[in-house]
Amino acid sequence: MSKVLYIKANPKTEDDSYTFKMSEAFLEEYKKANPKDEITTLDLYQEDIKPLTAEMIEELFTKEDSDVRRYVKEFASADKYIIAAPMWNLSIPAILKVYIDYLVVAGITFKYTEEGPAGLLKDKKVTYLVARGGKYSEGPAQDFEMGERYLRTILGFMGITDFSTVATELTNVLQGKELEKSVAASIEEAKKVAKEF
Repeated sequence: MSKVLYIKANPKTEDDSYTFKMSEAFLEEYKKANPKDEITTLDLYQEDIKPLTAEMIEELFTKEDSDVRRYVKEFASADKYIIAAPMWNLSIPAILKVYIDYLVVAGITFKYTEEGPAGLLKDKKVTYLVARGGKYSEGPAQDFEMGERYLRTILGFMGITDFSTVATELTNVLQGKELEKSVAASIEEAKKVAKEF
């Protein structure tokens, strides 16, 4: 049995979010294939997560029993991660970055060695589901995409290198039936990936 952490980073509802349409379909398909797995949903907007203050940073790095460490403890104990976050301003929503600031803690998610930092979260995997208004997976705008790039880098820093992405793109360009068809194809792709996750 695996422990799965489903991280939601979008203030929109499931009905209004292309990202959530994919992630909810992914989750439903995953549950069918893995009915005994333990799934925890962490909605960052429901959590009302706040940027770290100086006092919180001090606690995060020095007090093992601090409540500030609850996010990193939960994260480290999971085996798999589903991250549902739209592309905002070429990257991820700020609330997801704030959450990640709670996770990068020496001794829990990574360690310092003579050869440099080393991730401690080996043998874990993540699927990132994202809606993007334009075409960023390839072509001239590809270099502007910083959300997936950042997540791959920071999670890799923690040792998580099994990383897959399911994206629906051109949501601000396509209209009507074309948009519906594109989103539907992305949902089917999400279901396919979920079966192997």
